[in-house]
Amino acid sequence: MRMEHEKRAELATFLEYVPPIEYCCVYGSSLHPNNKDRSAMVDYILGVSDPMQWHSENLKMNPDHYATWLMLLGGAKLITQVADEVGVGVYFNPFVTWNNKILKYGVVRMDDLVQDILNWERFYLSGRLQKPVHILVDNLDIENLNSVNLRAALSAALLLLPSNFTQEDLFAKVCSLSYMGDLRMLFAEDKNKVTKIVQGQFDLFQLMYKPFLQEYEAKEFLRVSSSGNYQVSQVKLLIFPDCSLPVTCSLISSLPPAIRSQMGMKLGERRIMNGSGRVINELMIGSREEAAKCMQKVLRRTVMVSSARQAVCGLLSAGGVNAATYVAKKMQKAWKSWT
Repeated sequence: MRMEHEKRAELATFLEYVPPIEYCCVYGSSLHPNNKDRSAMVDYILGVSDPMQWHSENLKMNPDHYATWLMLLGGAKLITQVADEVGVGVYFNPFVTWNNKILKYGVVRMDDLVQDILNWERFYLSGRLQKPVHILVDNLDIENLNSVNLRAALSAALLLLPSNFTQEDLFAKVCSLSYMGDLRMLFAEDKNKVTKIVQGQFDLFQLMYKPFLQEYEAKEFLRVSSSGNYQVSQVKLLIFPDCSLPVTCSLISSLPPAIRSQMGMKLGERRIMNGSGRVINELMIGSREEAAKCMQKVLRRTVMVSSARQAVCGLLSAGGVNAATYVAKKMQKAWKSWT
């Protein structure tokens, strides 16, 4: 996603104070075009080729970014083990003060980032990249690779939506995919989080998903209409998907292999020969509703496991005081949204 040159340059300056990275994107409520609160934390995702080596260098450059106990007991090796064996491959340093801002940055192995984008095995960073982010560094063309992730997210959302809905409904469903089963949503997240993300970045969602909506409209998987008068601000775009079984099967074929494999274990599979003469496994689907329900269960369980693991990893990496502060702020925000 694009941002003003001045803001982009300012955020990119932070990268001069950490070891070299292969990929970097930023996100967070403070970057929403419609958000007026500039005190919110800015989140970075940093993709690196070798996390242990990167953390080893960063511990020398920025030791104050890390929890003391991790530095004392194992340093870079322990930090990487916590990320890989406790969490889902991402290590976050929260509450970093820089340039009058509060930052949080997550470090991930590039191979793990690519696999999550393509397969949704952990459905953690892939879920983040289904929403608008601002890319600062992209040496391996992750933005282009992410088109697979966006097409899959659109397919999953279409399977879960009714026979007609608005663009805002669609983006809200896309946004909610990675929160289904997220344990934080039960007590430590704003219940209006999805709505705020979509409304705050609606134009960016449109820009992200326009090519895939046009692709699916050309394939007659859906049709787009509009209501209201001819003033653009008052036109409401409506989407009417084709809910037939053949289109359902086509949408499912766009889902990542790991998700289709888990659905196959629940619904059953049969071996068929495709148009290229290759034998493949095809899901045995009785109805769109059955397929959608099965997919939802698979995604919910995947997110639940990943969110639980990453929550424990976050508590360990933040340290006692920071962890308590972070959870307290989250719960306060959640409480306000419920009252």
